[in-house]
This record gives sequence, C-alpha cells and structure tokens, in this order.
Amino acid sequence: MELKPVPATTRGPATTFTGDVYVDLVYRGEEPSRMIVSRVRFTPGARTNWHSHTLGQTLHVTEGVGLVQTRDGRTITLRPGDTVHTPPGEEHWHGATAGNLMSHLAMFEGDGSGDGTSWREPVTDEQYHAAHQQ
Repeated sequence: MELKPVPATTRGPATTFTGDVYVDLVYRGEEPSRMIVSRVRFTPGARTNWHSHTLGQTLHVTEGVGLVQTRDGRTITLRPGDTVHTPPGEEHWHGATAGNLMSHLAMFEGDGSGDGTSWREPVTDEQYHAAHQQ
C-alpha cells in the first residue's frame, strides 16, 4: 500500500480546451497498469476540443451540469451521478453547459506509448450552442 502525494491543480491548456478548465490528476498507473484518472472542472461554457481515446473513455459527473457530444451529433446532458462511456476511437467533446459549472472524473487507459488521446480541432461556438438544443 502506498499513499500518493496530491499533485498541484493544473490549468487545461488552450491547445485542447476552450474556456477555464482545471485538472487534478487522481491516479496515473505504473506498468502493468495504464489507468489514468483525473478530476476535471469546467467553468460555464468551457469544453474540450474534439478528441478520441485509443482504448475509450469513461466520464463520471460529480457536480454541475454538462454535455457530451459525438461527431454524429448525439448529445447527452450529464448531471451528478451520471456515467457515460465513449468507445475506442469515437470522436467526442465534453464540457459544462453555458450556465453551469461541471466536474467529472475522466477515466481511461494509456496505450503503452502515451495516454492514447488524439486531440482534434476546437468545438466551434455554433456546434457548442447547437448541442444545447438537442
């Protein structure tokens, strides 16, 4: 058994997020584990860029109201206690709604050569606002 030190909160980089996003690393596995868990907090209107994960991703909402959307336009509104899984390779984005904060645990496995995340372009304001209408 080992108690891990609490790392400092980092700000989500503007290259992969829109708006103010804060990330707390909860766990990064050491071989043979490839598990990565982070608590991610989004201010109203903040969101990820489009992205996918080699081995999929599971999000568990801990507070607030958020959205997750896939490239085909499917949108799910997320509330505390909700868990959503995006399968391997599925391009998606997630973040807070325009009027609410949102915090979730982001859980996924690295692919052996990194965290397995493929980042794409930012979600446009038009795409973001249209997701609220779904």
